[in-house]
Amino acid sequence: MPDPDPTPAIPRRLLLVEDHAFTRDGLRATLNLEPDLRVTAEARSGEEALERLHAAGQDPLVDVAVIDIGLPGMDGIQTAAEIRRRWPPVRIVMLTAHDLQAEVFAALASGADAYCLKSAQPELLLLAIRAAAAGSAYLDPQVARHVLGAVRAPGTHSPLTPRETEVLRLMADGNGNREIAAALTLSVSTVKLHVQEILRKLQASDRTQAAVKALRAGLL
Repeated sequence: MPDPDPTPAIPRRLLLVEDHAFTRDGLRATLNLEPDLRVTAEARSGEEALERLHAAGQDPLVDVAVIDIGLPGMDGIQTAAEIRRRWPPVRIVMLTAHDLQAEVFAALASGADAYCLKSAQPELLLLAIRAAAAGSAYLDPQVARHVLGAVRAPGTHSPLTPRETEVLRLMADGNGNREIAAALTLSVSTVKLHVQEILRKLQASDRTQAAVKALRAGLL
């Protein structure tokens, strides 16, 4: 007589952190179709995600947090770093609409275990979540080239030019445009153009956020 079927594995518990309701609904539906995965908590912001985890006490009651990198307020990178610091057992999968170098390295520096593009096939997201839950790392194939390129050519992965990096260092030290212009022998208008380009490349809303993102990405 054949042995009875083994007891099914307990599904991995997922925290879904996504501010767009339509995207969140689609992700939940996709993930809950899998017998080994279950969305047990949701949040619309990083702050709400931390509140939900804090309310659960020492046991966060989730195994994997799937986090959108572009959250309002506290962004996904900050959220991931805080979860990693306060709840180390929780594995982290970062979701993004972009494959920008700065975002990739900032996400990895925050402690994310996996990094997946929103435009990827659902199978890749499932692979990322399962890899993270199992204690492994996963990078979307379109993203992996950034990391491989940095390994093959250390120090060349910065999206900033050498001059922009100089401006950014002075920004991070709290210098204003006039002080930066004097230090680098540039016009104030030229410094303003460099600052605008730095904010664009780092996807930062202000000078402080640009400095924080650059530090996390190892650009300074």
